[in-house]
Amino acid sequence: MDLLSAWIASTSALPFLCLIWGTHAQQAFRTEPRNLTVGMGATAVLRCEVLRASGTVQWVKDGLLLGPERSLPGFERYSMIGNPKRGQYHLQIAKAQLEDDAPYECQAGRSEDSGAIISSTAWVSVQIPPSKPYFEVDMATPWVAGKKYTVTCVAPDAKPVAEITLFKDGVELTGAESFTTSGSKDKLLNTRAEVTVTALSSDNGRQLACHANNPAPFRPVETTVTMSVYFPPQPPVIVGLEREEVRAGRVLVLECVSHGGNPLATLHWTKNGEILSMIWEEDIVAQKSSSALRLKITPEDNQAVLCCECVNLVTRSPLSVSRKITVLFEPAEVKLVGELAAVEGEDLILSCYATSSNPPVQIRWWLGYKELNASAVTVEEGDNGGMTTMSNMTHRVSREEDGLELTCEAFNKGTHFSKTQVEKISIYYPPQKIWLDAPPQDDPLPSGTMVRLICFSTGGNPTGTLTWLKNGRVVPTALKQTSFDRGVARELVLVLTASDNLATYHCDAKNEAKKTISAHTKLTVHFPAVSVTITTKQKELRRGQTLTLECESGSSNPKASISWSLGMLRFQGAEQPPETAQFGGVSVRSSLSLNLTSQHHNQRVICQAFSPALAEGANTFFKLNVFYPPEFSPEQPSEVQVLEDEMATIPLLVSANPEEVSCIWLHRREKVVKEGDLRYHWPDDNSLEIRNVTRKDAGVYTVKCTNDEGVDQTSIMLDVQYAPSVKAEKDPVVVELGGTADLICVADANPVTDGMFSWSFLGEGEVEMGEVTQEDESGLLTIHDVTRAHAGLYQCTADNGIAPAAAVGVQLVVQFKPELRKGAQWRKVASRGDGTTTAEVVCQAEGIPRVDFSWEKNGVRMDFANPRYEERTVREGSFHTSTVRVVNVSAALDYAVFSCTARNSLGEDKLDIQLVSTNHPDPPTSFRQVDATHDSVTLEWIPGFNGGLRQRFRIRYRWDQLASFLYMDVFPPRATTFTVTGLQPTTTYNFSVNALNAMGESDYADNNAVLTITTKERSALEVPTDDDSDSQITSGLPAYLTVVFTVVFGVVLLLNSLGCYLGVRWKKRRGPTGGRGGSVLDGKKNKEERSSQSTASNSNKYESREKINAAAQRTLLIDSGSETDSNVYESYGAERSHHYYYPAGDYMPPLRPHPEEIRRLDSQSHLYEDVRHSGLYQDILASSLTSRPPLFDHRLPHQWNEWRSPTHPQGAERAREFMDVQQPQRDSDLPFELRGELV
Repeated sequence: MDLLSAWIASTSALPFLCLIWGTHAQQAFRTEPRNLTVGMGATAVLRCEVLRASGTVQWVKDGLLLGPERSLPGFERYSMIGNPKRGQYHLQIAKAQLEDDAPYECQAGRSEDSGAIISSTAWVSVQIPPSKPYFEVDMATPWVAGKKYTVTCVAPDAKPVAEITLFKDGVELTGAESFTTSGSKDKLLNTRAEVTVTALSSDNGRQLACHANNPAPFRPVETTVTMSVYFPPQPPVIVGLEREEVRAGRVLVLECVSHGGNPLATLHWTKNGEILSMIWEEDIVAQKSSSALRLKITPEDNQAVLCCECVNLVTRSPLSVSRKITVLFEPAEVKLVGELAAVEGEDLILSCYATSSNPPVQIRWWLGYKELNASAVTVEEGDNGGMTTMSNMTHRVSREEDGLELTCEAFNKGTHFSKTQVEKISIYYPPQKIWLDAPPQDDPLPSGTMVRLICFSTGGNPTGTLTWLKNGRVVPTALKQTSFDRGVARELVLVLTASDNLATYHCDAKNEAKKTISAHTKLTVHFPAVSVTITTKQKELRRGQTLTLECESGSSNPKASISWSLGMLRFQGAEQPPETAQFGGVSVRSSLSLNLTSQHHNQRVICQAFSPALAEGANTFFKLNVFYPPEFSPEQPSEVQVLEDEMATIPLLVSANPEEVSCIWLHRREKVVKEGDLRYHWPDDNSLEIRNVTRKDAGVYTVKCTNDEGVDQTSIMLDVQYAPSVKAEKDPVVVELGGTADLICVADANPVTDGMFSWSFLGEGEVEMGEVTQEDESGLLTIHDVTRAHAGLYQCTADNGIAPAAAVGVQLVVQFKPELRKGAQWRKVASRGDGTTTAEVVCQAEGIPRVDFSWEKNGVRMDFANPRYEERTVREGSFHTSTVRVVNVSAALDYAVFSCTARNSLGEDKLDIQLVSTNHPDPPTSFRQVDATHDSVTLEWIPGFNGGLRQRFRIRYRWDQLASFLYMDVFPPRATTFTVTGLQPTTTYNFSVNALNAMGESDYADNNAVLTITTKERSALEVPTDDDSDSQITSGLPAYLTVVFTVVFGVVLLLNSLGCYLGVRWKKRRGPTGGRGGSVLDGKKNKEERSSQSTASNSNKYESREKINAAAQRTLLIDSGSETDSNVYESYGAERSHHYYYPAGDYMPPLRPHPEEIRRLDSQSHLYEDVRHSGLYQDILASSLTSRPPLFDHRLPHQWNEWRSPTHPQGAERAREFMDVQQPQRDSDLPFELRGELV
């Protein structure tokens, strides 16, 4: 074998071997892959070299063929590298991952020359570093110092297994136990390490670290957590309380401080166990908690215990510090107890009391400047731990000590406080003298006399109190005591009575010295009888009996005489001898006899005792209570009047004794009872009240009254008056023209008075009312020679003086033959004749009874079976309107004369109406002045025929100094009354008005008449406007400035006019080419204006208040001759339409007047501002305008020429409803004349 190998290796054997191997060469591995360890993300290369590779070389990964291509599609990170010519098929794995950890083989497939070969298995081991380790410990909950905790760290998903090392604050922890578990993926392992740690207070804020390492990473992977350890704080201390003794009123500022602790301690203050403050502050840097307390010391704080407590989450019990304080305080009050007044020679006994204090006070006494000795001192426990002090003093007083100050002084040695109580003492001694000022005792005084008794007293301390006594009893009516220099006085004012006769009056003087001195006097009084009494022996008095009365007068001085009276009657009774009585007087008696009647009941019998010496007396009365049956008063009314629906009160003037009277009311022989009708009511006086009285309650009422003494009756008439009600005897009243009309109304009323009927006409205007007569309850209005003006509603009013008056309407219908409306506005209808429009020919007649219409066209009766013609009749009262609707108007067929005939049973009337082409409007008529002020003129006119289009009006005016006319468009456009403003005072103006529509403009009103008006002079009370003030300022300018301004303004005006003129010429030249297109805005506006026209514009209807225009009665053929002479609107469609405003609803703002511009002589129109922009009027609300005038004037024919508002707006609205039909609108709305078609 060795020889063979040597031979093969020799050069001489090479040719021979090539020959042999060239025919049978086998594949062989030159280099086979070997096991390989690589870190994750690195590049691994498995080497494979094949000698004589003839088969397909490819790699197998864990039994999976990777493919023969060197790029190994499907495996992005895999590729075969090396030189294939040299048999190098190295497998390169880029960015190695865990999935690459597998066995690999290099295989050369079978070929024709060689069999397949397989390399030995090579393992690729991918090392995976551990993921970030993490702690399995609840660090969100702080640890408590001294407790043990298990700390677990996990290093997940490593290959090979990781090693874990634990550190606390950089110091490795020993005793950790580790074990391995499966990772999140196959081949990955988790390492768990556990260690037991005892928490220390010094660990707070330090870190726990976990290091994980395996061969894969360059350096260990670590994670850290910060430890939070709770531990108790240090005990608190109190700062600011150096001494335990504190004076009351001082403010202590104390601070409680506690150091350390996690968390920092919470602090609170208590006093005697009660919480004072729970506010504290934390100083994280200094690691302390502090709480400040401001405490104002009061006596209540004596011996109080102040305590500061601190606590945190881990203290088992609060830590505290306590201090007891002693409060030095003064007594709150020092007061004297006892009576400060004494009678001279007696002892003054007083006590001085000082409330609780600490320490107790010492008490001293002073009277004036003399110190007194205390008899006894008592010290006892007081409030707030203090002591109270009581000092007693006894002193015998003398008169000289009166008014001296007595002082009690309390002194506190601890606070060096002194407090005093000072009072004045009073020493009493009795009055010295007393005397009276009174009338002499022997002079008699009449009763009623005012007597003044005055008592005087001098001496004593205090001065004496004077008391008046009458016969030993105190007189309370004495006046208030007064003082004078040496004593006091008190006056007693007496109005003498009988009791004052020989009475003794005493005056006593007394004070606190309790010794009384007195003086007295007596009075002699003349007085009348003190009493008068009447007595009788009879208990019950009845009509017809005799009554005996006895009168006794009381004591009088001198004797009185007795007299009797009954009403106006005087009697003299039988008098007896006098007797001695009280007050030193005498008493007298007298008797009287009477025959009783019912008139004596409730009357008084008067007995008078008169004293001639005094010219006065006393009296009394005896009220007679006489029993008698009911009696009706002579003043009992026999008739009672009342208004209907009010309350009727039928008085019952009945008297009786006993007064308990039972009365029965009868009406129409039936008893009136409350249960029968709730309207009946009886007050306490038995009168009858009937509420909501009606006319059925009228009649005679009989009343019977009964008491215990008998019965009586009377009758009363109840007259119920009520307001009238009225009705028409006949309604309506129909009468022919010229006949006599009788309008009758009948009233139901009470009372029926003369002249209670009145008549009024409720229609418009004033009519002759005719003759008004009355027959009982009927009112009659007779109208002779009835005219149409009498037709309408009449009101009959009945008024009998009781509200409300009643009224009823009676319609007077005047029958007359039809009368057609024949003004110029009714004789024409305009419409385009191109077969696309619809025209309405309207004929309106007034007549009664019913009016029927017939129509002719050019003298031939119209056939309304033709679908092109429709006729409709509307009736509204006496107005009848017939409308012929012509569909698809043809100029050749329908431009004709339509004849309308109106008939009723009284006659007929006829009107010819022309259907013509649309044209410019007719001139207005009846142009007149309505009003004029200093700066405005109000004008009014009647519109002419509108030419079939919507028309508007323009005012032209000027004054003498103006070279050209000013123009002002009327606003709203269809208004027929307009006020021109901004005029000058006392200036003469010439005004004209004409009408304009889309076809052109009319001549000026009333055959181009000019209305000359002079404005009024400005009133002195009127305030000048801004324009006036401007003119005044201008007038004040120097003359040369005025000339300069005038020249400049003239030049500007001339240049403006020239520019406008050139602009118009340029537009005319541009018309043939660009005019048809025109402005898009103009075209839209023209179309909008044409589309806004309704069929009503094509009818022969006019605004209200129009007069007949004689000139408008000419036919179209006559008018057309003059129309062709005007070239004002020959370029109607495109060229000139922009000079006119398009309507914006019913409301447009008024425009300022604009002066006429000088133009070429061949132009007959005027140039105006181009204000066609639609936005000009968009911000104006149409609702702020006055409403449109009614379409028709429904006045009577003789009223049509009057300037009045229409009387039948309802008819006008009805006519407008069926006539206001929209025409189809197109761009071809021009009439034939302007479109070149044959008419």
